[in-house]
Amino acid sequence: MERKEEIIQATFMLASKNGIDNVSMSQIATQLGIKKPSLYNHFRSKDEIAKAMYDYLRTQAKEKLKITDLDYGKLVKDKSLEEVLKLAVHNYCKMSTQSEMFSFYKIIYSTRATNCVAAQIMCEETEKMLLATKNLFYALQVHQKIFVKDIDQAAISFTMTIHSLIDYQLDRKSCRNWTRNVHCQKACRCNEWKY
Repeated sequence: MERKEEIIQATFMLASKNGIDNVSMSQIATQLGIKKPSLYNHFRSKDEIAKAMYDYLRTQAKEKLKITDLDYGKLVKDKSLEEVLKLAVHNYCKMSTQSEMFSFYKIIYSTRATNCVAAQIMCEETEKMLLATKNLFYALQVHQKIFVKDIDQAAISFTMTIHSLIDYQLDRKSCRNWTRNVHCQKACRCNEWKY
């Protein structure tokens, strides 16, 4: 394992416990058993580590899920519009809820209103989703599977709807987990909660 990867993983572990804003370069160095100045040989700042963590975890998630760059023309050619859209939603959900990415999003979501880097990471992820959806919708239009006047607006509407629904689903899951934990602490009867 390369040192940069070790730094990213140590930061991820600390941020998972304490939140990214509560992790310092000194804590990362201590976690790795190195001196703080050694970190600066690899990353200039904690913000740079956070950006690298996003790229690293996203790449790892795509590899684990065997998600590759798509040929949108081939994808839509022999499928109905409904099949294509369901597949698009399914793949994005898989990517977003893959365990490490889900944990990373929880870290980033908690600070995106107050941390510029966290907001930039979420904007980058949304822009990637928008671009992929636009490419998909253009392919659907070329293969005469979708008929809309403004393909860009249709892609944006679809993307943001799916994005919001995934956010809602993740918020509900977090809320249930929190409620369940509180209930367990009070009554120690976790098995009464249904999902």
